[in-house]
Amino acid sequence: MTNPAPDAIAPSLDYIAQLAHDAVANLPEPWRTPATQVVLRIEDFAPDEMLEAMDLHDPFELTGLYEGVPMTQKSVSDPAPHPDIVWLFRRAILDEWAERGDVSIADLVTHVTIHEFAHHFGWSDDDIAAIDPWWE
Repeated sequence: MTNPAPDAIAPSLDYIAQLAHDAVANLPEPWRTPATQVVLRIEDFAPDEMLEAMDLHDPFELTGLYEGVPMTQKSVSDPAPHPDIVWLFRRAILDEWAERGDVSIADLVTHVTIHEFAHHFGWSDDDIAAIDPWWE
């Protein structure tokens, strides 16, 4: 038997994106609808300037990031210079998945996605646990 192609082993960017979109689609209302207004960006690694701004030196340290103004701090009179973005970083997620060895990739992507949306919604840890019981 020959070895499968590398992308047949590690989940692709598209697969991670699908899992993240599924996590958003499964959010309960009243969160689901506003979550669909947030841009989901899936990249292999965080851009260098993002890592530098966070004083991180290892791109494997960052699995996701919320970029925007939390809904609890927004005002309808505030200008919106750019859309809110939830970033997921595939290689860091895969690294954590491999290190853990005790969760599915779907559960981990859902967890990271919900954690980043928690920043967008201004959720507390209790709020996160109610939506994503894996946090408990």
